[in-house]
Amino acid sequence: MSEKTPNPSEAVTSAWTSIMRARERLLGAIEADLKAAGLPPLAWYDVLWELARSEDGRLRPYEIEERTLLAQYNLSRLIDRLESEGLVRRETFASDGRGRWVVMTDAGRKLRERMWAVYARSIETHIGCRLAESEAKTIAGLLDRFL
Repeated sequence: MSEKTPNPSEAVTSAWTSIMRARERLLGAIEADLKAAGLPPLAWYDVLWELARSEDGRLRPYEIEERTLLAQYNLSRLIDRLESEGLVRRETFASDGRGRWVVMTDAGRKLRERMWAVYARSIETHIGCRLAESEAKTIAGLLDRFL
């Protein structure tokens, strides 16, 4: 016996489309602002931010993956790149030579701070100045239902 899956309403479909379009446009604008400032892509900031807010500035790769939107294969390459730039380093677990930490370096902290200055301005320019504080809270509350 098969049940018919209900179709989303026109309003729900429109909401979905608007969320996706807004996401793409806003991310594109923020990436362009970072690039214009001579800074790396937003994914670099995301990894450095998660490391900065973790205990001791270090996480296991799978923890970074869980906290960001990066797929494992992309994350591995990004960590390699961050390491080659001196922004993170890998350390082995003291008790298990197979496990690895990703640890943010001082250079990584400084870059994250430089990126945040541009990123924060970009968020305000592309989002903050278009919303009243109450509207921003309403949108955040509505979107939190999906998280």
